[in-house]
Amino acid sequence: MRSLLATLPLLLSSGLALAQSAQDDVAVTIYNNNIALVQDGRTLTVPAGRSRQEFPDVSAQIRPETASLAGSGLSIVEQNFDYDLLSPDKLMEKAVGQTITIVRTNPATGAETREQAKVLAANGGIVLQIGNHIEVLRDDGLPVRVVFDKVPENLRPRPTLSVTIDAAKAGAIPTRLSYLTPGLGWTSDYVMLFDEKTAAADMQGWVTLTNNSGTSYANARTLLVAGNVGGGQNRFRALQGRLDQAGTESGPREQLGDYYLYPLAERTTIANAQQKQVSFLDVKGAPARKAYEFVNGWLGNNDDPRSAASVIKFSTSKQGGLGDQLPAGTIRVYMRDARGDPQFIGESRIDHTPMGSSLAISTGDAFDVKVRTVVVERKRLSDRRWQTAMRYTITNARPEPVAVDVAQDGLWGDVRLVAQSIEGHRVSADRMEWKVPVPANGTTELTATFDTRY
Repeated sequence: MRSLLATLPLLLSSGLALAQSAQDDVAVTIYNNNIALVQDGRTLTVPAGRSRQEFPDVSAQIRPETASLAGSGLSIVEQNFDYDLLSPDKLMEKAVGQTITIVRTNPATGAETREQAKVLAANGGIVLQIGNHIEVLRDDGLPVRVVFDKVPENLRPRPTLSVTIDAAKAGAIPTRLSYLTPGLGWTSDYVMLFDEKTAAADMQGWVTLTNNSGTSYANARTLLVAGNVGGGQNRFRALQGRLDQAGTESGPREQLGDYYLYPLAERTTIANAQQKQVSFLDVKGAPARKAYEFVNGWLGNNDDPRSAASVIKFSTSKQGGLGDQLPAGTIRVYMRDARGDPQFIGESRIDHTPMGSSLAISTGDAFDVKVRTVVVERKRLSDRRWQTAMRYTITNARPEPVAVDVAQDGLWGDVRLVAQSIEGHRVSADRMEWKVPVPANGTTELTATFDTRY
């Protein structure tokens, strides 16, 4: 049921006048974990001694305990955050027990009549005492206005921080209000256009700013901080790309402690309830290659062949790569079809990635490249040793040869590789990997025998 007050014109015969200031020079630092630092520069015209100053247009989610006001010759005596916002319903709630004026208009003659009414209740409906009788205001389409004498002191048309200050002298004083707030965040997204024939990719990076803080920040200097800053709320985990090798290169980007800074090139207005996208990376023709991967768990035995994963591998290195640090985000990969139109082929998330790293982005399961794994034999050698023979059958229905990176997981402890039909190598404490060539429209078989404790 809609609120009756939404249909009633409300008039205020007077209001509370206090010294207010408007946003002047705003700087916003936005972190990855749903928190931002707002530095709001305003000029206050103050009398000498104590006065109450209001700062409208602060975040509706401001953390008041983090607020600080800096200005020459000013000291803060008290501060209050008023977040009870002015609305018809709130006006009526605050008027319970008080007298208001009801103005009715005769639809036939246009004549107005005024009555004094005491508000008895405003819980899902408005109950009034008019003279000696009780009346419920109804949404019956008849023209009715409600007139209030004033705005209650703790109702504001927008989120407002009020501060009682003590000024050493009167005059116009530049000040800076700083505070932390949730409701402002940013994410990075990447669009990769991959060309398999030239083994190259174009990569564009976008920053998406989101403002749900309850206020707008006009013409703000905006700085983005990439990194998981303590004290915020870290967000989701989705399908992950893989960091094959962490980079060791330093780039020209400014750092703040262990975090990288991404300042927007120009001031921008971050409007409330808005998403805004800004480009921060644009690289053409970076080396990239397509690969197939298949990872088998220990003693994995699948009767039905399973698809290998299709991955795109590339580097963030200065030489032969993207040449930048990549904030955490989602990479969406496109390829051109036979008509030259880019088509979406998959996406993966990456974590914050230093420059010089090697990345593998999974785009999905390969249609034509399958792997069947079989435990051929499992033989006990002693009370503490086993010998396991594995066979991996890789099929390729594509009209060109492929190479598949086949990995065997779960090789913990003092595992010894007894035999292998293709030369492989140990890539981690628990994984062996083989690069298996498979001819066009053909099959390759890989066998391996392991001596283990289990």
